[in-house]
Amino acid sequence: MNIGRVILPNPVVAAPMAGVTDKAFRLLAREAGCGLICTEMISDQALIHNNNRTMSMLDLSQEEGLISVQIFGSQPSTMAEAARFIADSGADIVDINMGCPAPKIVKNGEGSALMRDLPRAAEIITAVVDVSPIPVTVKMRKGWSDREVNAVELAVLAQEKGAAAVTVHGRTREQYYSGQADWQIIKEVKAALTIPVIGNGDIWKPQDALRMMEETGCDGVMIGRGAMGNPWLFTATVHYLATGELLPPPTAGEKIEMAIRHLAMVSKHKGERIAVKEMRKHAAWYIKGLRDAARIREQINKAQTEAEVTKVLRQYLKYLE
Repeated sequence: MNIGRVILPNPVVAAPMAGVTDKAFRLLAREAGCGLICTEMISDQALIHNNNRTMSMLDLSQEEGLISVQIFGSQPSTMAEAARFIADSGADIVDINMGCPAPKIVKNGEGSALMRDLPRAAEIITAVVDVSPIPVTVKMRKGWSDREVNAVELAVLAQEKGAAAVTVHGRTREQYYSGQADWQIIKEVKAALTIPVIGNGDIWKPQDALRMMEETGCDGVMIGRGAMGNPWLFTATVHYLATGELLPPPTAGEKIEMAIRHLAMVSKHKGERIAVKEMRKHAAWYIKGLRDAARIREQINKAQTEAEVTKVLRQYLKYLE
């Protein structure tokens, strides 16, 4: 799949997820063979004002392979300025967020709120494309609600304004992440465009990715929540799409060892205090479904240091063995 001049080695894309797809997660996704990796969404305003935390989110050092940086905002001029920062950061693609359903984003006319203001959406896409030396993509949802479904209209507009690809999440803003994703809307967008379309929503196993591509004709698949605590999903999906062969799932030991490694990586990049706090959710995802996982989650939530969390996980591994 080509996005502008960018050639992806495979059609598997890691979704941008706030609070999840930080540097540690991206490095693991790259290691797992993901064709394109996206950052967490970054505020255009915070970026142009050199907010320290935001600038750290844009740190792409030591990251190999293709990476897309996603920005959100509601003003064409500041979105364009932010796109210049992103191009200078070493990113391969700049992605415009027109799908985030979070109230704090929507209330400012950003994210999926732009699906209710197509003239503003068009201005933003045009402004970013005009200044960006790297390809521009747009991520959107099915629409605002079941009464306001306009992904096809926005996607066509994005193509007309110079976007190199679009990603469509088959849920409305009102659905958030509940219910089932509507893949039919992805099919309709694909039929209306000549640029690549990436499908997103309800890819929990490799077979889902193949089924989405076959049912919708989309050019690539974006995996989000299915990969939380499960980077092996990227590896398995890439392999399955290429060969038709299903790889064995990770063992309990592999899951726990990866959780320990993930903790160490977050600690290296963000410091121990933040790593221990953030690892509470990641560890819960890694051990979900394992015996006595609830008890271990409680212990991890009480831990105050990296050494304590690691000790809990190593003892848990011995217990399981």
